[in-house]
Amino acid sequence: MADPAVPLISTHALACTRGSARLFAGLDLAVGEGELLHVAGANGSGKTSLLRILCGLSEAESGELRWCGQPAGKVKDEWRAGLLYLGHRNAVKDDFTPLENLRASAAIAGEAMDEDTALRALVDIGLGARLDVPARSLSQGQRRRVALARLLCGTRARLWILDEPFTALDVRAVAQLAEAMAAHIRRGGAVIYTTHQPVDIDVPRRALLNLDDYSC
Repeated sequence: MADPAVPLISTHALACTRGSARLFAGLDLAVGEGELLHVAGANGSGKTSLLRILCGLSEAESGELRWCGQPAGKVKDEWRAGLLYLGHRNAVKDDFTPLENLRASAAIAGEAMDEDTALRALVDIGLGARLDVPARSLSQGQRRRVALARLLCGTRARLWILDEPFTALDVRAVAQLAEAMAAHIRRGGAVIYTTHQPVDIDVPRRALLNLDDYSC
């Protein structure tokens, strides 16, 4: 069992450079079970870059990244298995239906998902009338819903890292996703996310990280 005093993920003196520009430096953060972290900042401040570093898709210029108190590079399997990342790109395959996409994404993560669970999530998120069409026929908002339906199905991932998850969603879907995030945190999970729109997520432990404070 994890030590609740040890954060799921933490950084020390993290710095990030893209091209010739240093986006941020000296960044310390710690996110533990039951916590929500909103990463904010101006366009170009490094929000997406930070999230990609936290899930191992990009490398920091310098600094330290830890998973459950251990250097992330030394516990790669536990680190990767312990988080779920949804980025700007929805990672939705054009030739697959929403149902096929949802079940495939779970399988890639090593999680079995039965058809009934997947169907229920897709219907709940508003895709009940589009279950059998190829994803290429979906609007951007509908494609986003296919990716986000994964969050409604339950997952072993303890940390969700979500880059602009509310983009292209209507009011009902925004509220539904906010509740899914809150429910994950109530179960002892954690969420790190970015957004440009105000969304009320009802959790007791929340924090704001403004990357403008770490700009160079």
